[in-house]
Amino acid sequence: MAESATQAFLEIQDIREGVLLLKNNSIRGILMVSSINFALKSEEEQTAIIYAFQSFLNSLDFSCQIVIQSRNINITPYLDTLKDLEERQTNELLRKQTASYREFIKNMVVGDVVMTKNFYVVVPYTLMEIFGVGNTGQDFLKNFTGKQSPAQEMDDEKFQRCKTQLWQRMEYLAMGLRRCGLEAMPLTTPELIELFWSIHHPDQAEVGYYPEILPELLK
Repeated sequence: MAESATQAFLEIQDIREGVLLLKNNSIRGILMVSSINFALKSEEEQTAIIYAFQSFLNSLDFSCQIVIQSRNINITPYLDTLKDLEERQTNELLRKQTASYREFIKNMVVGDVVMTKNFYVVVPYTLMEIFGVGNTGQDFLKNFTGKQSPAQEMDDEKFQRCKTQLWQRMEYLAMGLRRCGLEAMPLTTPELIELFWSIHHPDQAEVGYYPEILPELLK
């Protein structure tokens, strides 16, 4: 019951070939983007990055969404790995060094929350764009609210055509971000499944648990 309720809430109809297929027959691709320590850059470097990013945004003729995900990291599995390594050490000096390092890490994070941040860019493409229909901001909102005329069915041929256009957009975004000193990689089908599963199951994801993915989805 809970699972069906969750599925009804999600706008995602299917995930295939590294693409999200939404219930309104539009598709999305997701790029995972690296980060840079902006504060450690010189003033000249900071200015260059800002202008490069400004130029990148101004060059876009389609909408996209930047998402920042913050998550707690549970280091217990890492400490358990160090403990296992310590017990398997045959060299007494290495055993003591491993134990000392494990205690150092354990004491360093006591009382503090270890956080990680992931950065994503969500890239859209709609079936309407194949037929030359502009995707205005108003149309984009309607796609998510469902207040629109019946959508055309996304058959395999149309999906492949939309996917080709989507990948071109993602490649363009990756090149633009590279000029800003950032690397961007598209998420595969298994990575997309794990991402959305972890969003709705943060406690399990925090301890490193992820569901088993069927072999036919590992593409």
